[in-house]
Amino acid sequence: MSPTRQQPQQNTSDHQASIAAHLIFLIAAACGLTVANLYYAQPLSGLISAALGMPESQSGLIVTVTQIGYCLGLLLIVPLADLLENRSLIVWMTRLLAGALLLLPFTSHPMPFLLAIWLVGILSVSVQILVPFAAHLAPIAIRGRVVGNVMSGLMLGIMLARPVASLVAHIASWRAIFLLSAGTMLVLSVVLGRVLPSRQPTTRQSYTALLRSMGSLLVSIPALQRRAFYHACMFGAFSLFWTVTPLLLAAPPYALTQGEIAVFALVGVAGAISAPLAGRIADRGWIWPATLLAMALTSAAFLTTWFVSPSMLFVVMLAVAGVVIDFCITANLVLGQRVLFVLAPEHRARLNAVYMALFFIGGALGSAVGGWAYAHGGWALASTFGAALPALAFVVCLTEKGAR
Repeated sequence: MSPTRQQPQQNTSDHQASIAAHLIFLIAAACGLTVANLYYAQPLSGLISAALGMPESQSGLIVTVTQIGYCLGLLLIVPLADLLENRSLIVWMTRLLAGALLLLPFTSHPMPFLLAIWLVGILSVSVQILVPFAAHLAPIAIRGRVVGNVMSGLMLGIMLARPVASLVAHIASWRAIFLLSAGTMLVLSVVLGRVLPSRQPTTRQSYTALLRSMGSLLVSIPALQRRAFYHACMFGAFSLFWTVTPLLLAAPPYALTQGEIAVFALVGVAGAISAPLAGRIADRGWIWPATLLAMALTSAAFLTTWFVSPSMLFVVMLAVAGVVIDFCITANLVLGQRVLFVLAPEHRARLNAVYMALFFIGGALGSAVGGWAYAHGGWALASTFGAALPALAFVVCLTEKGAR
């Protein structure tokens, strides 16, 4: 009798696992394709500002406005995932994102372009609804693995966006990448609408109450405070590295071209493989030692570049450091999300929004500090700050075991 009753349950479980794998692949691809829209303009800011008649000194506004839009979206739109049906919210945001992208190639003045790319930043936060959505689909025993697989897609999108945009601009023009992405987002919205399951949140709070609750969550959940601080330091080091290295490699004695720098940036793609590995480590309960290891390796990656004199060997060493840094930043991100995604599911989207917004601020500060440090002290000063940020997180993380 007993085996007879258990057999259908086993079949159902296997069927659900296969569906989950199919959905996780789609969500990972959607995350990568969507988040790439935040980074297409970064290597093209000089071309875009020249075409729009913007002074060269203001070209940085293109990236800054996109980042501001993304932060606003994290704080104002992502909480809606705890209130509204998730599939419809994701699909409509993807459609609107396609519309915003379609505006970019047809603008000829700075203000309309900046407004459109600001909207691109806001609407791209659908990736931060998709990641908790994937966590909802996964049983807790494999939730870290699922989040890791999704984050692999997201990190690939971030790391491939810059070289892909440069390549498309080289073949056609800077406008082509936005046209291609608009079409991709439109197709993606159709696929997501047909394949994603419906998910209706159980929260009954008003939107205003949800926004107010984000501050309460940060104050009342130590795990959120710690993981946000850890990754703010780590993401700051990551942003510093990728802000300074193009400046360093374009200057004498290296004098690499933009195409060669784009090839150099491709080495960072290798770091995306750490996401599923980190997810499996998290599922085994090794989050704290894995976090410490990621911080230590990130700091060491900066420091090892000090022992090679300026030469092509230094460029190789810098590339190795880039792989290590990207590997560790991706792993730490997944470890942090694994910690947060075992908390109350009704808060999951808001927890992720606060986490992402805080470490995104850390990334912006890392870029600013890196640019200033490189201008005043070259790679030696910039890499000192780069090593210090994860080292600070390491020291704070050492206190976590006692706190737990």
